[in-house]
Amino acid sequence: MTTGPAAPIGTDRVPPGADAVLVRVGAIGTKSERVRYEMQSQLGRNLRALLADRGIDASVRHRRNRPVLEPTKSSTGDDPGPETVAAAVDAATDAPGVVSASPAVTVAPTAEAVTDALATVAADRFDGGSFAVRVNRVGDHPFTSEDLERDGGSAVFEAVADPDPTVDLEDPDVTFRADVADEEAFVFVEKHPGPGGLPLGSQRPLVALLSGGIDSPVAAFEVMRRGAPVTPIYLDLGDFGGPDHRARAEEAARTLAEYAPNHLDAIRVVDAGEVCRRLAGTLEQGRMLVFRRFMYRIAADIAADRGATGVVTGEVIGQKSSQTTQNLSVLDSVTDFPIHRPLLTLDKPTIVERAERIGTRDTADITVGCDRFAPDRVETRAGLEQIADIEPEWLREAAREAADGAERVPL
Repeated sequence: MTTGPAAPIGTDRVPPGADAVLVRVGAIGTKSERVRYEMQSQLGRNLRALLADRGIDASVRHRRNRPVLEPTKSSTGDDPGPETVAAAVDAATDAPGVVSASPAVTVAPTAEAVTDALATVAADRFDGGSFAVRVNRVGDHPFTSEDLERDGGSAVFEAVADPDPTVDLEDPDVTFRADVADEEAFVFVEKHPGPGGLPLGSQRPLVALLSGGIDSPVAAFEVMRRGAPVTPIYLDLGDFGGPDHRARAEEAARTLAEYAPNHLDAIRVVDAGEVCRRLAGTLEQGRMLVFRRFMYRIAADIAADRGATGVVTGEVIGQKSSQTTQNLSVLDSVTDFPIHRPLLTLDKPTIVERAERIGTRDTADITVGCDRFAPDRVETRAGLEQIADIEPEWLREAAREAADGAERVPL
């Protein structure tokens, strides 16, 4: 997996005079021309939505199939300032489909302008050690990339002569970079990682069962990272969950919405407290599987109503008794909708790390209501006929009524 969104970069990592943000895409570039155009357009809409949602005054344009964010200059024509540029980088690196982004200085596509900018940036950013200069050149120019790397390296060396620098082309401490095209050039230093994947909205939507624990928000983000918008669904377990349990799920959904302001605006809350009470009073063995099949039915009904194409869960093989390979097959049989499990084979430390990366880890420390609902005796190898025999006849209709009565909670 491509690394997740980075922490805010801070103004100290913005080069002096930076007035643009270079955005790089990965998988988009491998698509056919028509699909690439559609995905680029979708990414542009997503970037504009992120900028607007965060109050960042910047425009988005496409350059050589890559977006460039251009923060608005002041009324006097001054550069937008490092705070605005840093915020634009943070917005770009939260957008699915973006591999990395760089705060950059825009200059004329001449050798003199580029080497002068490299020297200015180096004087501000270099504090000792080794360096290299890398140039990516496209178009017709009276110099080669190697020419500009050599001349740029000399300019950097003179600008940072104290302390005495060393040139290391294999593993430098700092790399000063330039992208040069026919109409403009950009000088920058760092590439800040984004989530990668595909632009949100480039795939059909899904619904995501969201408990607010560690796993389910990460699972929802993983399919968002692959381009699929999600509608989060939370089952309110009544006395088995409680207000804190619901608040945790809603907060996790709000965090996910920060990555998708033009795609995710509400969570569906389903009242499942009475069903929990009735099942707890009548079933012991197999109770969790019966309840999870109830959850799947609700998710499938809401998916059908929403025009979604599948259901996302945070299940992991063997992590809980209900998540053995045998039990998962029993769960899948309850609906014809595809069940997507992005975390299926991941270890818990990996999932926790991803939760920390996307900002949902801190909301996941409340005791999970399902733990209080679980029976003393767990079922790890249930048969489909066995579970079908003990499922109450009223449960299917209860699922339909619960889906119909789902509360839309704006985020």
